[in-house]
Amino acid sequence: MISFTLNDKPIKVDADPKMPLLWALRDLLDMTGTKYGCGIAQCGACTVHMDGTPIRSCVMPLATIAGKNITTIEGLPSDASHPIQQAWLEHNVPQCGYCQSGQIMSAVALLESNPNPDDAAIDDAMQGNICRCGTYPRIKAAIKDAAKNVSTTNVDFSLAKNAGEKA
Repeated sequence: MISFTLNDKPIKVDADPKMPLLWALRDLLDMTGTKYGCGIAQCGACTVHMDGTPIRSCVMPLATIAGKNITTIEGLPSDASHPIQQAWLEHNVPQCGYCQSGQIMSAVALLESNPNPDDAAIDDAMQGNICRCGTYPRIKAAIKDAAKNVSTTNVDFSLAKNAGEKA
């Protein structure tokens, strides 16, 4: 039995400790917002937060997350009120949408650690999040706008107050 916190709720999963977190989320916990892309931590579609840090859930064994706090895309507000979600909508970021949960989770982590990133910081934080549709310019513009909004309105980028709501 592996115990951890998922979107601010205590969880126990009875599964092989070697099972990747992604499969526990999708197959055992019905949290399908996190996507499978490559299975080797190279595409970013499976990005979630572990104790606030973005990780690739496709290669993270359940044993590693015992006692940790995991936040998935479902941990963002269902009303799309998080500044990143709002910026994504304003910039029409998604095209096919498949990579977007991973992109959003990486962007949220970036702005939580650096509320005013420059282009280099954005590129560095988003490296490894692959978008087949090539919406990278819209992603970068959305992150910049979200950062501007937080600097002028003191918006809270934290997921803690939003955790547990469905995306």
